Amino acid sequence: MKQLYDELNLEKHIQATFGLRVEVKSTIADKIPISASGNATVFLSNKGLLFALITSRGEQNLGDIKKILTRMNLKPEQFMPPRADADYFDRLATVKFREVYPGRKPTHKNDLTFYRTLAPYNPALIQISDVVNGVVKQYDSDAVGNWRPSVKFQYRRIRTS
Repeated sequence: MKQLYDELNLEKHIQATFGLRVEVKSTIADKIPISASGNATVFLSNKGLLFALITSRGEQNLGDIKKILTRMNLKPEQFMPPRADADYFDRLATVKFREVYPGRKPTHKNDLTFYRTLAPYNPALIQISDVVNGVVKQYDSDAVGNWRPSVKFQYRRIRTS
């Protein structure tokens, strides 16, 4: 019963924060630690897509999320912007770029690659394309390298057209 309640809350939270309707089919890893102040929930949707929802009490940006996903053995496919705002990361990257170079405009999308990683992203919802080596890892300050296996789960999304 508690798991059903948690899944409904997760669906409502995603709808309110990201403007995305996702039905949770099953939870793979629920609120596993990813830092001293953050946690992640990894779940499968009814459409067979794997997602990770990462939250933290502190500030985090897109660059932090990319590092965390790498350490968790998860390969991102798509970063879902807050409030379904498709230009969220590019708009904030342009603002950061203009702070550094006040007289310039970015001429190419590659000009903004670094500045995209500075965009605030808390909470973060990521569609996952692959679980590396079939193991989702979690943060553990006592483990060697501070990361240990949390859940064994095989997943690889095969893109069709």
